[in-house]
Amino acid sequence: MKNMNVEMGDLRAFVAVADLGSFAAAARELHLSQPALSRRIIKLETSLGVRLLNRTTRRIELSAPGRAFLGRARQVLNDFDESLLDVTDAANRLTGEVTIACVPTVINQLMPQVLEAYQRRYPGILVRLLDEGASDVLTRVARGEADFGINYLGAQEGNLVFEPLHEDDFVLVCPTAHPLAARASVRWAELGGQRYIAVNKASGNRMLLDLALARIPDLPKPVLEARHVRTVIDLVAAGLGVATVPRLAIPVSALDTCLAAVPLVEPAITRTLGLVTRHGQLLSPAAQRLFDLLKQYGLDSESPAAGR
Repeated sequence: MKNMNVEMGDLRAFVAVADLGSFAAAARELHLSQPALSRRIIKLETSLGVRLLNRTTRRIELSAPGRAFLGRARQVLNDFDESLLDVTDAANRLTGEVTIACVPTVINQLMPQVLEAYQRRYPGILVRLLDEGASDVLTRVARGEADFGINYLGAQEGNLVFEPLHEDDFVLVCPTAHPLAARASVRWAELGGQRYIAVNKASGNRMLLDLALARIPDLPKPVLEARHVRTVIDLVAAGLGVATVPRLAIPVSALDTCLAAVPLVEPAITRTLGLVTRHGQLLSPAAQRLFDLLKQYGLDSESPAAGR
């Protein structure tokens, strides 16, 4: 039997090129020079005795053996990394990175508690948060620039997997001194006379609202628009009007102090937040643990994010 000299670094190089479709992008991801990356791929192909990648002037494509080998390579890397985490106290010594692409409106209430718990368990792992708009989150995940994403879009994307995490309702946010602040609920029809602040039409949240309210007459007309939900909330806190925002977007420190969140009805509108990964992707052990922790916090009825 041929003696194969395959190293973990060779497998990581192959998986990175396969995921990113580019030697340049893979070299940056792995902090290697392109010649060093190419040598790893050539060494792996020589050891296996097959061509794994078809190189053209425009793109990199997996060969048939490469497609068959990719899943096995991922599994070997995953098992190896998993074994590092399973060694006694390895989690406390482990260094690495996890990158999450995340819509900003889930950062205020959900992410701080999850990240605090995660960093307490795995203090050596760097977590990178890419706070992006909904469409940019999908792009980051699809390109492999993030391990996974948190979004309310993506369920219809064929190359992505969307796992529901939390149902987040849209609420009326207003100053605590506002006449509507003490109400148990407010109908959309009652907002016609209010100074209404909205996110602009480039926002994914605005798109969800416009679709849900397409057949509702006499909707409130905005007097102010902003690009980001957080800016809209700041304008409401400054007393410039009322707005409709996802509940999770409201800072915990502002609730019941300067701002009130009142349920909106007729209709009640929600968005489904979910975890987004690439189809067929195997997360690294570090990313998988954060992924699982987010599922626990998002779906657990006793978690801080749930039931608000």
